[in-house]
Amino acid sequence: MTAAFWLLVGLATATCLFMAWSLGANSNSPPFAPAIGANAVSTMRAAFLIGILAAAGALTQGGSISETVGADLILGPTITPLAATAGLLVAASFMTFGVYTGYPVPAAFATTGAMVGVGLSLGGDPAFDTYRRIGTFWLLVPPTSGGIAYVTATLLRRDDIPETVGVPLLAAIVAAILAHIRLGVIPHPERAQGSVAEFVSHALGSPEVVGVDPSIVVVTLVFAGIGFRFVHRRVSASVDRGIRTFLLVLGAIVAFSSGGSQVGLATGPLEALYGVELGLPGIVLLAVGASGILAGAWMGAPRLLQATSREYAQLGVRRSIAALVPGFVIAQAAIALGIPISFNNIIISGVIGGGLAAGTAGVSRRKIVVTIGFWLLTLSSSVGIGFGLYRLFSTVLGIE
Repeated sequence: MTAAFWLLVGLATATCLFMAWSLGANSNSPPFAPAIGANAVSTMRAAFLIGILAAAGALTQGGSISETVGADLILGPTITPLAATAGLLVAASFMTFGVYTGYPVPAAFATTGAMVGVGLSLGGDPAFDTYRRIGTFWLLVPPTSGGIAYVTATLLRRDDIPETVGVPLLAAIVAAILAHIRLGVIPHPERAQGSVAEFVSHALGSPEVVGVDPSIVVVTLVFAGIGFRFVHRRVSASVDRGIRTFLLVLGAIVAFSSGGSQVGLATGPLEALYGVELGLPGIVLLAVGASGILAGAWMGAPRLLQATSREYAQLGVRRSIAALVPGFVIAQAAIALGIPISFNNIIISGVIGGGLAAGTAGVSRRKIVVTIGFWLLTLSSSVGIGFGLYRLFSTVLGIE
């Protein structure tokens, strides 16, 4: 391997770290903003926790989306170090533009578009099946997120359901889902990631009854019972403090999930470089992305948290909870399917859905239209810029 190759490796890794830093400072911050707005945690402590939790999520859950971004968006050639650098520079530039202008730039749209652009510039063919799968998921996110938030907010607002029952019941549902999230530290005979429920099922080897594994049902119910009991005791002692506790725990879970769903946007373009050309295990690349997310959260998140926490304080704790629940559910679904997603898309849709339960969407129609328009502009323009930037680099530098 030549000196020029190692220079490209260093440059590609640096752009990966920069992209991961941007994600840690921006995309992973919203989950804790409601807890700060409710005075459940301080800004600096929230930034510290975001870094730890998002980095842990990146290490244990980031592999599936990283593989999709790195290998499934284009048919034919593998992504070269120069192409990866060009794609990441485009995506990171869009993120930086969003930070300084205040426009909600979706990282998933920018990265996906940029990598499609550089892949086409390499001479690859469009992976229409992958685009169809990703596009369908993206289109389903707003109604799904808004619908879950609407149902959640409605449950929390009902007068005939005491908060000592409604909030613990919601905690039980979240805990039950936790039993099924896939983690890289849990072995699975067919996949790189397994869940607690699957691990127990394989360990016990229990036979299915009417197509249902009883051990999985038991594990799910145990998780749900623990979640219900923990939050019920908190809410029974003090409704306000109990709800703030649940909001803080929910924020931690969503921050963990955001790390797992977002790190692939930074590491995906380097999958071929680290896995094939350097022959390194996948955890090494995920560790690079996780370190960037950790640094971004610790260095850049406090400023964004202070701004967004004021917005969530205006929403109130119940609507904040309603906005975060779909964030957790959809992020875990995306990780299981290996689909890159935008947390902006999920959270904004959740805020609207929670607002509808209160009789108002809480977001102006003009803002919704502008946001959607900018998302579409980001996706389309990133494809063109990625295509052109790689052609420029390869022509000027004389390398592929």
